[in-house]
Amino acid sequence: MMDQETASKGTQSRETIIEVENLSVEYDTPKGVNRVVDDVDLTLERDEIISVVGESGSGKSMLASALLDAVPEPGKTKGNITYYPPDGGEPINVLEQSQNDLKRFRWEEISMVFQGAMSSFNPTMSIRGHFEETIQAHDMEISQQMERAHQILEDLHLDAERVLDSYPHELSGGMSQRALIALSLLLDPEVLVMDEPTAALDLLMQRSIIQLLAELQETYDLTILFITHDLPLIAGLADRLAVMYAFELLELGPADELITDAAHPYTRALLRSVPNLNTPIDEMTPISGMSPDPMKVPEGCSYHPRCPLAEDKCRTDDPELFSETEDHLVGCFYTNDSREQISYTVSVDENRRDKVAEPASVDRYDDADPIVSLENVEVHFEEKGLIDTLLRRDAETVFAVNGVDLDIYENDVVALVGESGCGKTTLGKTTIGLQRPSNGSVNYNDQDIWVAKDGTGKIDIAHEEIRRALQIVHQDPGESLNPNNTILSNLARPLKKYRPDMGPAKRETIIHRLLESMGIQPAEDYASRFPHQLSGGEQQRVALGRVILMQPDLVLADEAVSALDVSLRVEMMDLILELQEQFNTSYLFISHNFANARYLTKKADGRIGIMYLGNIVEIGPVDSVLKNPKHPYTKALTQGTSTLDPEEAKKTLEGDEELPIRTIDIPDAKNPPSGCNFYTRCPEVIPPEDLDIDQDTYTKIMDVRLAIEDRTLETEPVWEGLGIDSDESNRRNAATAEFVEELRNRTIDIDLPNHHQERIDTAFEHLANEDWEMAAESLREQYESVCERDEPTLDNEAHPAACHLYDVPEVSEQPTIKETSR
Repeated sequence: MMDQETASKGTQSRETIIEVENLSVEYDTPKGVNRVVDDVDLTLERDEIISVVGESGSGKSMLASALLDAVPEPGKTKGNITYYPPDGGEPINVLEQSQNDLKRFRWEEISMVFQGAMSSFNPTMSIRGHFEETIQAHDMEISQQMERAHQILEDLHLDAERVLDSYPHELSGGMSQRALIALSLLLDPEVLVMDEPTAALDLLMQRSIIQLLAELQETYDLTILFITHDLPLIAGLADRLAVMYAFELLELGPADELITDAAHPYTRALLRSVPNLNTPIDEMTPISGMSPDPMKVPEGCSYHPRCPLAEDKCRTDDPELFSETEDHLVGCFYTNDSREQISYTVSVDENRRDKVAEPASVDRYDDADPIVSLENVEVHFEEKGLIDTLLRRDAETVFAVNGVDLDIYENDVVALVGESGCGKTTLGKTTIGLQRPSNGSVNYNDQDIWVAKDGTGKIDIAHEEIRRALQIVHQDPGESLNPNNTILSNLARPLKKYRPDMGPAKRETIIHRLLESMGIQPAEDYASRFPHQLSGGEQQRVALGRVILMQPDLVLADEAVSALDVSLRVEMMDLILELQEQFNTSYLFISHNFANARYLTKKADGRIGIMYLGNIVEIGPVDSVLKNPKHPYTKALTQGTSTLDPEEAKKTLEGDEELPIRTIDIPDAKNPPSGCNFYTRCPEVIPPEDLDIDQDTYTKIMDVRLAIEDRTLETEPVWEGLGIDSDESNRRNAATAEFVEELRNRTIDIDLPNHHQERIDTAFEHLANEDWEMAAESLREQYESVCERDEPTLDNEAHPAACHLYDVPEVSEQPTIKETSR
């Protein structure tokens, strides 16, 4: 606990907007009182971004809910929360507001963005309906507030009309999350509370949202409280950090200082455990032990059971937060020892980075036979929903996997990285025989899996044996563990099936040994528990152990660590590798997180494959792929991965280093682009050989061309700006030149050379006459790229990339490309 003078230190230059004093949240249970926020003092300063970080179950989300007096029943909130209006009005005691006052307060003064947009939207209501319902509930004028909605959506880089007319399921995860942020800002709140708002998003979308938040905070003068367990995500964004553990604050201070020079042993251990792309692999270590149960918080310092510095004083006395520097507060008796004995790395000098070796010309598995081999595998789904069936619409084809070749060997680790919807999980399930391919073959030790299953040809290995040898660990261990059975019963099932000769006593002994080897002790106690009595990390270890008991040759780990705290991910990945060493198991590791993939494959001397819209576009040794990426998509993913270094993070947020990608939203797999699927987003898309044009100009023209072909280029606002209605055809014909100039000014923000401007103007003249096909065709004839015409393929190098930058035919003269980074 600390007084408010201490809590506010270092923030005197700002004005306090929320003051929290002695805040506690309690739940009465038959076993006693669960205190899930414990005597917290905190101030939020106007126009700052403060991030609350810590492991799951530390009380972060409950603190956020308490700020809006929205703690779920039967929770009881105690203490004081004071809100200071911006106009100098009477301070508001949040916990003493009536329900009617709270209704207004929660949208007009403080608004909240939750983790899952889909769970926040009503699936039967359009996005416009959500906005209008909110406006009506607060007795505001709809047309005026909907103008604000349009502006906010556009500030979030969304097509406002398209989004408003859509239903939640029709938007991508990133679009729906941005729409939810726009809805939370609709009534012009002063404070935005964000509870893990990007946790369910891909890394490129996460980075985009973080950049947008930095812009929104400045545009709308927002104070933001950002809840996360992902420290790299907020490096460079947050002004201050508050570290929570066991339902209380342990450390509070300026974000940059706290990240680079943390004082508390827990904060330093948390920073040391975070997978990232810069820190040498051997310097990342998990935090030992587990966070305490709210019913069993230790006496003294709550962190002492896990702290390597703990002494008798820590076990009996609870350290209060004190000012180590003017604005850096910490609750620990041994901050000097903490800095000396618990090291971690934020930025790495070049001499200490992992060395990058050129990939060998001959693959290390060149003389080995693969365990599983995929050849020209395609997986295409026919998708038809209930509404489509009722309206007798034709089914749509989803092109999930397209012509993939992949070999996986004994003791191999291959990580597949890419955005959601790129086909990673579908390819993984096809690899282990859970998904039938539409074309191509999947072989296990030279036996076609589907021939064995169907009994339609030569069968040397029975399908039952193949099923045992190829297993899966799901992202959610609940998909693997029966909640009605004990851990012992869950683990005994595979032994009963595949080792029917084994007696109960022998099974129990093996299970206990397995639990002990996975760090789940005492094994006898845990074996008698049910899954819900285990933490998320423990459940995932049990799920992995259940698979290992079948002694598989290949395990598909489908986002197996993404739902875990960052502090547990390294521990889980270390366990995966320990079990590989014991049982000679290979892994196909699915992830949208480059840092996790790097940690696992680096330690296992494995490979990273990059997937995009059903294709593996690059694959090779981990260091080669991450440090010398070839494909433009890989470059975007690596640069989009969050870094712990605040200075590096700020370069991206402030626009000094833009992500090398033209648009953040991934195309629909039902209608993938032709040729190289990435050309619609690629900043290095190749111009025609005979075209004299620089890269920036070419990509700008390509963006306009694609918008015309997709008919997403907005032309009506141009006519509206000219004051000409849709029924005034004569006036429109007479104003074609003005239309063309205005549309060009709106869509192309660079000066075009005369001959390129003439071509653009010709296309825009067709648009003025509503001839979209002719407009698209006129530009296609002049600007069609090899990237959209021909599909690139992977070669046989140790580090191949499917990109025309590496396979363009040799000609006597290269294309004239000026001012390009290629």
